[in-house]
Amino acid sequence: MIGLAAKVAKDRALADGYGTNEMALKYLNQDYEALRDECLQSGTLFKDPSFPAIGSTLGFNELGPNSSKAQGVVWKRPTDLCSNPQFISGGATRTDICQGALGDCWLLAAIASLTLNEQVLSRVVPKDQSFQDKYAGIFHFQFWQFGEWVDVVIDDRLPTKNGELVFVHSAEGTEFWSALMEKAYAKLNGSYEALSGGATTEGFEDFTGGLAEWYDLKKAPANLFKIIQKALKTGSLLGCSIDITSASETEAITFQKLVKGHAYSVTAAEEVSYRGQQEKLIRIRNPWGEVEWTGAWSDNSNEWNSVDPDVRDKLIKRCDDGEFWMSFNDFLRHYSRVEICNLTPDTLSSDKYKKWSLTKMDGTWRRGSTAGGCRNFPDTFWINPQYVIKLEEADDDPDDDEEGCTFIVGLIQKNRRKARKMGEDMHTIGFAIYDTVPQQMVGKTDLHLSRDFFLRNKARERSDTFINLREVLNRFKLPPGEYVLVPSTFEPHKMGDFCLRVFAEKNAEAVVADDKIEANLPEDDFTEDQIDPSFKRLFQQLAGEDKEISVFELCNILNKVMANRGDIKTDGFSIETCRNIVDLLDSDGSGKLGLKEFNILWTKILNYQRIYRSIDVDKSGTMSSHEMRKALESAGFTLNSQLHQMLVARYADEELSIDFDNFVRCLIRLEVMFKLFKKLDKDNDGVVPLTVESWLSFTVM
Repeated sequence: MIGLAAKVAKDRALADGYGTNEMALKYLNQDYEALRDECLQSGTLFKDPSFPAIGSTLGFNELGPNSSKAQGVVWKRPTDLCSNPQFISGGATRTDICQGALGDCWLLAAIASLTLNEQVLSRVVPKDQSFQDKYAGIFHFQFWQFGEWVDVVIDDRLPTKNGELVFVHSAEGTEFWSALMEKAYAKLNGSYEALSGGATTEGFEDFTGGLAEWYDLKKAPANLFKIIQKALKTGSLLGCSIDITSASETEAITFQKLVKGHAYSVTAAEEVSYRGQQEKLIRIRNPWGEVEWTGAWSDNSNEWNSVDPDVRDKLIKRCDDGEFWMSFNDFLRHYSRVEICNLTPDTLSSDKYKKWSLTKMDGTWRRGSTAGGCRNFPDTFWINPQYVIKLEEADDDPDDDEEGCTFIVGLIQKNRRKARKMGEDMHTIGFAIYDTVPQQMVGKTDLHLSRDFFLRNKARERSDTFINLREVLNRFKLPPGEYVLVPSTFEPHKMGDFCLRVFAEKNAEAVVADDKIEANLPEDDFTEDQIDPSFKRLFQQLAGEDKEISVFELCNILNKVMANRGDIKTDGFSIETCRNIVDLLDSDGSGKLGLKEFNILWTKILNYQRIYRSIDVDKSGTMSSHEMRKALESAGFTLNSQLHQMLVARYADEELSIDFDNFVRCLIRLEVMFKLFKKLDKDNDGVVPLTVESWLSFTVM
């Protein structure tokens, strides 16, 4: 319930504009300006209690507190490392980013590309910071996290060994923005070690809020060079890498000084006149800052002698700065992939750029209720979250014979880096897109498609593969219409949160498809005279002299009945279940069930047994939690996915089974709550004002 309240509060904040880059959410509720002013007034330097200068901040395994790599680490502030530390000196440049002992070259390549776009950089690295003006040992950075911008506060105590920074550092050793930014990103992900290993696209997206594509260079499209040129001109961030075939090749250096399994950034793409022909060249930077390509078009190669001196002097700088040129053909031959981060509309301020239309939705996979696994698991696949994508307008592309709507789908799993210290890692994720929605769903979003639909229909499109990366992304082109998108983990019952984004060339809409919350329940409107005489005689035998059935009597009655039922497995009705039943059906406040009340209960029990048996198609005598949705529909209830998650969490056991007594308790509670709401909803507008007393009365039941 507390988690639900927190979600409601957060949704309200987002609706008020918080979570944008201009109004970033305060990570861990830490306010940079308030904390800085507090330190300035007290004359102390900030010490961050939420990311302290201790071993666990470094990591949990190879950088854990007892690891050899963590031995000898001393936390020092930049003011302890040099006499005149600078936050940024002469603007942020790529030479400010030299890799240290952490395997986060993927991140550093993204940071290096960030320095090429001052507007994008300023969104991540606020300018109101220095070691001279209002210095209090505190800094802050802003990162995009699954649809929201967060402001992360850190102190400036950095890990060192022998007086040198252990991780990222500037070439000069006096500029500290990159080291502090790395620390802030480590805090966001739980530790420095959590940053080890990753894709440059992940850093691209967290620094821009954009959506990053990648191309296999062994299958490169014919116009890839133009794509790269256009991406650079529009401020996109680009990276590239060389795949490895075994762990032994990690960071291996080829004879021409290219590093395998290492993330590079792409910084330029030009055509030059060379011996009467146009030669395509691409410029690449190694975050290490010194190991450079030695082949054709490298800094000291002879090819440059055949280029116009003015062009040559403009393009090339002969020094071991980690940046080098190579021919585009060599690039395709030696590198494995290139990554391009498409920027969001709010990032591109110039009207000359064609901007994407963006839709974002958040969702969850919960064990037993909304985590159905992939299409290989037909019994559970349908319980996954579902979304309707409405493509209304074809692209404006006169050179393309194929009419259609171009869009990119990106599925991100949230917060998985933080889970590493608990021994977890990325889930294997993917998605499927189903053709134009069935007739009963056209123009509607209050309908969750059932198992039968997916058994009868094949996916129109799907993600290229299910893979254990943070994000799965694909570009599609489909005719205008409505489509159903189903994101999932590969296997069922995997817990996780995700963010789903749709970038479209023209306007497109993507909305959650979920059942409307409602109940179609029979009225218990009858008198005792209408009760069957045989049932009255049975009741008199069971109730005894007081003509009422207590909680303990009800427990004995129900358990005797269930003991004779071999087709329904149950551990028996508990006192707690029976107490809930009596509390919810007791209309006169006696704490017991009279004839009419017991008749209502008995009718319900018989109906619930029928539903329970009908859902149990394998005759196991039990009901799996993923079957609960269908069972509730049979009983007259339609609920959305969030409510199903709550019911499974409350009524299912560790094996995700729901026994009969919990099934009965759930249905009776739902029925009473619906009837209560209907009674209180005097205006029939779906809204009920509650006093604190009423709220507590209903929630405690």
